[in-house]
Amino acid sequence: MLIGHLKSLFLRKIVIMSDSIVIIPTYNEIENIENIIRAVFDLPKEFHILVIDDGSPDGTADVVKSLQKEFPEKLHLLERAGKLGLGTAYILGFRWAITHDYDYIFEMDADFSHNPKDLVRLYDACLTEADVAVGSRYSTGVNVVNWPMGRVLMSYFASKYVKLITGMKVHDTTAGFVCYKRRVLETIDLDSIHFKGYAFQIEMKYTAYVLGFNIKEVSIVFVNRILGTSKMSSGIFGEAFFGVIGLRIRKMFGGFKKAPKY
Repeated sequence: MLIGHLKSLFLRKIVIMSDSIVIIPTYNEIENIENIIRAVFDLPKEFHILVIDDGSPDGTADVVKSLQKEFPEKLHLLERAGKLGLGTAYILGFRWAITHDYDYIFEMDADFSHNPKDLVRLYDACLTEADVAVGSRYSTGVNVVNWPMGRVLMSYFASKYVKLITGMKVHDTTAGFVCYKRRVLETIDLDSIHFKGYAFQIEMKYTAYVLGFNIKEVSIVFVNRILGTSKMSSGIFGEAFFGVIGLRIRKMFGGFKKAPKY
């Protein structure tokens, strides 16, 4: 009995000490949230999950709370009062992950447009060489499934535009499937990240690039959601288009600095 108890404590400690956390922002993802959580926990590598829910009226957070009884050490939830923006959700998650001593911090959508199995490939890229690993739709062509052609073209040329203006050697600058090493997020002054929507992804990559971190793209296949409703809008693309020019101007005037503690 004593051996069994010690074995249980040992296994529990292994679960608690995972080095990786996947941040999943949600708003009305009740059709997907349980399946995406179970898919991540079924992976051969141990990942924890932090769901940040923006007051979903469909009960997304309630599903997460129910699953926390099954995965008490691995599944975490932060609830916010309403839709406060993708960028602010991730910034909140980054701070939480740093405070809780995770070394590899991931961004991923809840709707299976990002294949959870690719988390392992992003992790391996950061483990071996990269500071930031980007799940890239465009590094080996156009790897997008079931998107309307207009949206594919808009996304593809938006990334080309960003690459042209910023000079980043990144094909998919707007990608939302990313792994950051802890030290990258500790070095970036998260208070200086301005954008809340689509442009947030660009700003984070560009800030890491300006600060000298190694960004590596890992080719993925992006599949349009089957369940739930997309949160994209034309206004999001407008923020990105004009925001990129602002980022370039900020760099010209030395506007990208390390976090104060550095």
